[in-house]
Amino acid sequence: MRIGIDARMYGPKQGGLGRYIEQLIKHLEKTDTQNEYVVFLRKENFEEFKSQNANFKKVLTDVHWYGLNEQIKMPDIIKKEEIDLMHFPHWNVPFFYNKPFIVTIHDLLLLHYPTKDASTLGPVSYWFKNLAFKKILHHAVNKARKIIAPSEFTKRDICKTLNIPLEKIIVTYLAPMDSPVSAGTSVQKYNIAKPYALYVGVAYPHKNLEKLIRAWKIFEEKYGNNYQLVLVGKENFFYNRLINSTNYKKCKNILYTGYLNDAELAQIYSKASLYVFPSLYEGFGMPPLEAMQNGVPVMSSNSTCLPEILGNGADYFDPNDEIIMADSIHKGFTDQNLRSSLISNSKSVLSRYSWEKTARETLAIYKGNT
Repeated sequence: MRIGIDARMYGPKQGGLGRYIEQLIKHLEKTDTQNEYVVFLRKENFEEFKSQNANFKKVLTDVHWYGLNEQIKMPDIIKKEEIDLMHFPHWNVPFFYNKPFIVTIHDLLLLHYPTKDASTLGPVSYWFKNLAFKKILHHAVNKARKIIAPSEFTKRDICKTLNIPLEKIIVTYLAPMDSPVSAGTSVQKYNIAKPYALYVGVAYPHKNLEKLIRAWKIFEEKYGNNYQLVLVGKENFFYNRLINSTNYKKCKNILYTGYLNDAELAQIYSKASLYVFPSLYEGFGMPPLEAMQNGVPVMSSNSTCLPEILGNGADYFDPNDEIIMADSIHKGFTDQNLRSSLISNSKSVLSRYSWEKTARETLAIYKGNT
């Protein structure tokens, strides 16, 4: 069988989706020596993927995602490689591609939390773009042989929201990185001088950081200034809006680091006293698992997939209640029995996830849908 993988978003620079593609391919190389693979990459990440398996072929596919070129050029590029089964690891399947394919739908975020506030498009242009997204998404889920979802929550969400039969959707959990990067000994260069709660990720509205900031303001007023809140993530419209907000400026012990590379991020994780995850909507939820991997207690929102993924390795709060969130953060810092229990429980939680398992389960889907 000749399997194609759209890897144009390959690599850590593309966030969680790029990590998923990178780790899936890496572990498929180790798992499958029988099938042939064609990995479609852009110029920017073509050299990042260095194949360790002779059955894996790289094809330069310098076509950006979400544009008209993707719709027009991708089907012909794939056709030339005589692919038996194509894997699109995201919803952006070319509308006129109707050969056998499977698709991974990580979440339905853009349906539940559209990001028109950050769009540079006018209302009419944004409306057309959103309409195109919905049509492409519906084509992807209806024409796919199978749909991969990263959680039971996402599986049910796809079924309910898009009217797709449950039996068409297969859950394959993701995983944190194979092992943490070795960390340094100091975080002073980030102006961290106190025990700190950490958040890593984007600042999109569904991440609920505005309520986290309000909760932190309550925390400081109620419990004092002995702790810091550290936010890590790539600067964008939403982070700029957040750090310029009145509530952010009123807090005395919040700092924003901007984007950090893997080594810097591992250092920040390893020295954190607490990880806080206030999200309103997740398809999987990778950062809390990364925190667990570094022995950091996790205080998490109880929304969507998070109790499913984090299990008893996290303590949960209502993400819509800032007072409860503030009290939960304080408990996470000061309740030593809770902290010890969460750290202990996280070991069994982490044992449920591995990229090797993800690759094996994905390969089984490939084999069953040629």
